[in-house]
Amino acid sequence: MNTKDEKTIICRCEDVTLEEVEQAIGRGYTELEEIKRLLRCGMGSCQGRTCMRLIAELISRKTGRPVSEMRFPTVRPPIRPVPLALFAAGKQNE
Repeated sequence: MNTKDEKTIICRCEDVTLEEVEQAIGRGYTELEEIKRLLRCGMGSCQGRTCMRLIAELISRKTGRPVSEMRFPTVRPPIRPVPLALFAAGKQNE
């Protein structure tokens, strides 16, 4: 792995690098839920919409297991960021 790869950010919300993910996979963490709990990938505001797919592809390359066989972690609502003003506006209408 070169220095550029080590600094590549996989999870922007939690600032997790490619190197950290690859080290976790090398230590035997090959389930997306395990990596989520270990590194907090997918716990940020995007709920893993970007990083989980990237991590699944890394696991697939390292283990040979197809992405289609992987179980993706559950997401917490809201799936997409929602401005808090939207909720406040709803309360005013009651």
